[in-house]
Amino acid sequence: MGGPRGAGWVAAGLLLGAGACYCIYRLTRGRRRGDRELGMRPSKSAEDLTDGSYDDVLNAAQLQKLLYLLESTEDPVIIERALITLGNNAAFSVNQAIIRELGGIPIVGNKINHSNQSIKEKALNALNNLSVNVENQIKIKIYINQVCEDVFSGPLNSAVQLAGLRLLTNMTVTNDHQHMLHSYITDLFQVLLTGNGNTKVDSSFLSLYDSHVAKEILLRVLTLFQNINNCLKIEGRLAVQPTFTEGSLFFLLHGEECAQKIKALVDHHDAEVKEKVLTIIPKI
Repeated sequence: MGGPRGAGWVAAGLLLGAGACYCIYRLTRGRRRGDRELGMRPSKSAEDLTDGSYDDVLNAAQLQKLLYLLESTEDPVIIERALITLGNNAAFSVNQAIIRELGGIPIVGNKINHSNQSIKEKALNALNNLSVNVENQIKIKIYINQVCEDVFSGPLNSAVQLAGLRLLTNMTVTNDHQHMLHSYITDLFQVLLTGNGNTKVDSSFLSLYDSHVAKEILLRVLTLFQNINNCLKIEGRLAVQPTFTEGSLFFLLHGEECAQKIKALVDHHDAEVKEKVLTIIPKI
C-alpha cells in the first residue's frame, strides 16, 4: 500500500476523523424534516422559494427554477439564499438525483470559487448533502482539489474550512476518491494538530461504537476504523510509525477500550454490522 494510493488512504482516515462529528450530526439531525409529509404548496416564483417561509420539499419544476435563478443572478443575497434552499432540499435522496439530472451540480460547484466566504460555505454545504449520492460523487470529485486548497489555505476553524472538511469526509468514506488527497497529508496533520474542538475528536467519540447506536452511524464509524487500520498496516507490519498523542483520533481508535467495543459488536442484531465487525476483528 505504498505510494500515492497508500498516502491517499492515510489522508482519508484523517479526514474521516476530522469530519466524523459533522457526518454524525448530519445523519442524526440533518434529516429532521424528512418525516414531514411531502405536500406541495401552490406554484411560487424562484425568489419566493428562497425567502425562508417555504418549508416544504421542492419538486423537480421548483428545483429547476431555483437552479436557473442561481445561475443567472449576481445578487449575493439571492445566491446565498438559493444555496441554502438547495442544500436543505439536497438532504433528501430523491432530490439528490433530481438536482444531478437537472445539471445542478456544476451550477452549485461553480459557487465554491465565489469571493464571498458565506456563499462559498453555503455551496460547500450543498455539495456535502449532494455527495451522499454515489453517482453525484462522480461529478463532485472534480472539485476536490479546489476544496482542499480552500480548506488548507484559509483561516483555521473558519466556516469554509469546516464545510470543506465535511464534504471531504463524505467523498472519502469509500476508497474511490481517497487517492486524490495524497498530496495534502501535511496540511491535514496541521489542521488536526492545531485546530480547536471543532476539528479534533473528543473521547466521547467512542460512544458511537455502542450497540444501541443507529445502524447507519455504526457502519460509518466502523468504516472509519477499518480505513485507518488499513492505512497503517501492511501484512501485519506498520507502514508508518505514528506517535499517538493522547486525545488524538489514532490514540482513541488504537486503544483497548475501542477494541473491546468493536469486539462486542460481533453479537449485533444487524447482519450488515456483524459482517463489518467480523472483517475488522482479525486486524485488531
